[in-house]
This record gives sequence, structure tokens and C-alpha cells, in this order.
Amino acid sequence: MMFADLVDVEDFRVCMRELGVDLPADGSPEQWARIVRAAQPVDGLPMVIEGLCASDVTLQPEVRRVVELIIAD
Repeated sequence: MMFADLVDVEDFRVCMRELGVDLPADGSPEQWARIVRAAQPVDGLPMVIEGLCASDVTLQPEVRRVVELIIAD
């Protein structure tokens, strides 16, 4: 999967939807992380997280927070 240089919340929501996890548009990073963790196992999620954590990808603060919360589990 290829990512743009900047990943915003809508990019993240679309990516999760493609993996079968629907996230509410008005959700917080904490709420999104709970939803993703509750959906485990999610096929392809490790590869997406790895891509989001790549050094050449810039995440909006909200996306960075949700990724950190998902990884922390």
C-alpha cells in the first residue's frame, strides 16, 4: 500500500474502511483506537501501521495519536 506524504484523518478513515473497520467521522483518536482494537484481528492492519510509521510519512496529530494508541495495546 502506498501512502501520500501527509496522512490526515479522512485518509486514515478510508484506509480503515478498506480493511473493514468503520470509524465515525466525529470520533476521537481514543474512540477510534478502541474500535480498531475491538475489531482485532484485522487483516492487513500490521502492514498499514508499518506504512504509517515509515520515516517519510507525516501524520496529522490526531492520526499519530490513534496509531500510538493502537500500537500501545
